[in-house]
Amino acid sequence: MKAAIERFGTAALRRIDPETAHGLALRALHTPLAARPGPVTSARLRTTIAGLTLPNPVGLAAGFDKNATAIAPLSQAGFGWIEVGAATPLPQPGNPKPRLFRLTEDAAAINRFGFNNDGMEAIGARLARRPKGIPVGLNLGANKDSANRAEDFARVLQYCAPHIDFATVNVSSPNTEKLRDLQGPMALAALLDGVMQVRGTCPVFLKIAPDLSDQELADIAKVAADARIAAIVCTNTTLDRTGLRSAHASEMGGLSGNPLFEKSTRVLAKLHRLTDIPLVGVGGISSARDAYAKIRAGASAVQLYTGLVYGGLSLGADIARGLDTLLAQDGFNSVAEAVGRNTDDWL
Repeated sequence: MKAAIERFGTAALRRIDPETAHGLALRALHTPLAARPGPVTSARLRTTIAGLTLPNPVGLAAGFDKNATAIAPLSQAGFGWIEVGAATPLPQPGNPKPRLFRLTEDAAAINRFGFNNDGMEAIGARLARRPKGIPVGLNLGANKDSANRAEDFARVLQYCAPHIDFATVNVSSPNTEKLRDLQGPMALAALLDGVMQVRGTCPVFLKIAPDLSDQELADIAKVAADARIAAIVCTNTTLDRTGLRSAHASEMGGLSGNPLFEKSTRVLAKLHRLTDIPLVGVGGISSARDAYAKIRAGASAVQLYTGLVYGGLSLGADIARGLDTLLAQDGFNSVAEAVGRNTDDWL
């Protein structure tokens, strides 16, 4: 019954403005109609990454719950871990609307939100009240008009660190002008140094863009290793528009969803050859086979978001169960045994 209701609800939401639909979906999570199977797990699915124990490796990417308003229901939606945010030191409205577009023909989305959020104090207060359960992390951002964006990341982490299990430095959003410039080796090293000084025991992840050259990837791998980054998230959205069919293809912003799958997986595989740092595969995951491909390309865990727009919230649990089956079929007793088995196929 709930599956039928979710299918109907997902179809109905796709008929209205995407950002309005997203807000309604977040509110629906607090109703009895939301699917809440609890974290899907098994001996095969239980995973450790960056010292965190996950019931399964399928995570919810940052951006779905920007303001940490739905942690409790999301923690029961089947995911093995979730990431909220991005949070900036001060609240900010983000870019003008409309700023979220469905590309249904491409099973994709384009957003140019620009780190719209309630600010670290409000988000930190919600994180402090969150229930115990699966690991919860916070995506760190910088205010658009900040005089020192690198310092913003450290400020947010210092404020919120007591209430999170990990933090992700997000220098890869294309929607804040010149933010991606912080991915350069000197700027990134300085930024990460400031973050690591205030992290305490909180593991710090780094989220990178898919639109990087081989040399830029090599530079990031070295800087991340020197900074003792706990994991690298591969990848954020892309500016590439190759092969799109939707009428919204020319909208400014970051593209996510199915068209990002191959590009992001290729970056993942390249980084797997460049570093021993654990990798998180993100971009275009809409099935268990997609998640499995990311793992076999080099990911120790995965995250998704845009796939939920088309597959509904139960997709996370479905992917975890399907991943368990795929691992078993190939004779793997754990996720770790499958990591990197097909890296060369993507190089």
